Amino acid sequence: QVQLVESGGGLVQAGGSLRLSCAASGRTFSSYAMGWFRQPPGKEREFVGVISRSGGIKYYADSVKGRFTISRDNAKNTVYLQMNSLKPEDTAVYYCAADPRLTYSDYVSGAIPNDYWGQGTQVTVSS
Repeated sequence: QVQLVESGGGLVQAGGSLRLSCAASGRTFSSYAMGWFRQPPGKEREFVGVISRSGGIKYYADSVKGRFTISRDNAKNTVYLQMNSLKPEDTAVYYCAADPRLTYSDYVSGAIPNDYWGQGTQVTVSS
């Protein structure tokens, strides 16, 4: 069983930055590719990015590429989402997620994790 807890959300002006954290319980954190997703108000949940188990490779949605960076510290059981040059359209609830059945490539192919989701953290970008 893995529990995920996001933190770091808040209100920021357009052009600003935030860093989200996702802390995981359990000793198998380093076994999972980790995904970030977001749900804008009134819209469906969408993929933001994924990081491989070792942290060596990452993949991002086109909408955030070049502005967002995912990293992880397996010793701390934590994955991060650094968000720069934020835009009002980045306003959403942000979630981290993991599924032991999914590989990094599965996320890239559009698979949605089923097993473990955090509670989400609100990011609001004002114009």
